[in-house]
Amino acid sequence: MTESVLFYLFSLLAVIAGVSVITQRSPIASALSLVVCFFALAADYVMLDAHFVAVVQVLVYAGAIMVLFIFVIMLLNIREPSPGFTPLSPRGMFGMGAAGLLGVAIIAMLDGLVHAPMATLPEGYGRIAEVGKVLFQGAYLLPFEAVSLLLTVGMIGAVVLAKREV
Repeated sequence: MTESVLFYLFSLLAVIAGVSVITQRSPIASALSLVVCFFALAADYVMLDAHFVAVVQVLVYAGAIMVLFIFVIMLLNIREPSPGFTPLSPRGMFGMGAAGLLGVAIIAMLDGLVHAPMATLPEGYGRIAEVGKVLFQGAYLLPFEAVSLLLTVGMIGAVVLAKREV
């Protein structure tokens, strides 16, 4: 029971931090909200007994990727917009309503899943060797390499954009 409550609390924290990422006006505050979201997801992974994935989440995403984001934000010298109140447009209100309905639907689905029996985990679940086999020998090798290439291209693009102004 306690594990379920903690799991839902960490999940709620991840959702709140994710919403904060897109609603913050400051890029640095948005990046820090993303770090909170990453740590909440890592805690969820721990609750699911996927300790290796949790450690990778903290080291790779909360560590390396966020350092890259902060570096790009500082390199591009993004100015913070002036604070001010802007009324919510009709499109924004529609989006908030749609998000609320989606949240209600997700909660209704989760209510049915809470009482479902838990499946047993396969042997070797979450171990480093199994994750490595799936990632580097399975169908995920090409997407893994594509993401690394996209991150490299994004970094080079940020440097080129920053060099034009210098």
